[in-house]
Amino acid sequence: MPFCFRFYELFNLLTKFMPELPEVETVVRDLREKIIGYKIVDFWTDWEKSVKLSLKIFKKEISGQVVEKVERRGKNILIFLSNNWVMLVHLKMTGHLLFKDEVSKNSKYFKERINQYIRHIWFLERDEKKAQLEFSDLRKFGKIQLIVKDKLEVNEDLVKLGVEPLEKYFDLKYFWQLTRNKKSKNIKVLIMDQALIVGIGNIYASEALFESRIDPRRTAGSLKKKELEKLYQAIIKILKKAIKLRGTTDSDYRDSSGAPGGFQKVLKVYNKKGQKCFNCDGTIERIKIAQRSTFWCSSCQK
Repeated sequence: MPFCFRFYELFNLLTKFMPELPEVETVVRDLREKIIGYKIVDFWTDWEKSVKLSLKIFKKEISGQVVEKVERRGKNILIFLSNNWVMLVHLKMTGHLLFKDEVSKNSKYFKERINQYIRHIWFLERDEKKAQLEFSDLRKFGKIQLIVKDKLEVNEDLVKLGVEPLEKYFDLKYFWQLTRNKKSKNIKVLIMDQALIVGIGNIYASEALFESRIDPRRTAGSLKKKELEKLYQAIIKILKKAIKLRGTTDSDYRDSSGAPGGFQKVLKVYNKKGQKCFNCDGTIERIKIAQRSTFWCSSCQK
């Protein structure tokens, strides 16, 4: 394969939509309803590289353990087991978790090709019921690891993450101070920086900036308090609506039932280059900011 083609393919892959807060939150909420109380009786994989531990040790530590709770931190899914372990699952680019039991296993969605790249399976039992949690991952970039419960706070994958935008700590005062501390930073780059604020991906950044009528090329320090308040409110609104609509399916994302999300149906600017603006007579444009496509209307975003 020619080098230029390989580079082009890699570039397209790296600029694809990765599941962000709404998608991961949707999966976590699903799993809370579906797998809590189930005991893990076995584990299968055809791609050991995803498991960041000896497979033999991993299977030994999770076998016989009951799922007690499921949480999210950033884009990481945290499955708490009845022993001293937390199982961290990161979906990366193309991964999604599918729950199958006797009732749901014949769902039409599971028959779709995108849901058939099964790399890992957790076999589950609760009372006399049997089920499977399957990890479909076309590109095999997904990650699975075990973390000791009392060391979650110092885990290298979690400690570097910023504030959760839907938690109380992320208020207008915090957001204002953040922009004052990063005055020269591009505003779109800032709200997508996972070390500052977690879960806002390329789609949600474009949509929030459009909602608040802010030019995505501006620096954080150029925003006045009223503008920042509008952006803050837009971020909360967009993320909550995306969760309500079960995430955005731009390419690979599917929920635990194998179904696509619904937020892509109400997008106003993302991937709409050349289309009429939702709010004015302008036309949606696409520009690159920090090597990422940014969709905006130069007529109403100032």
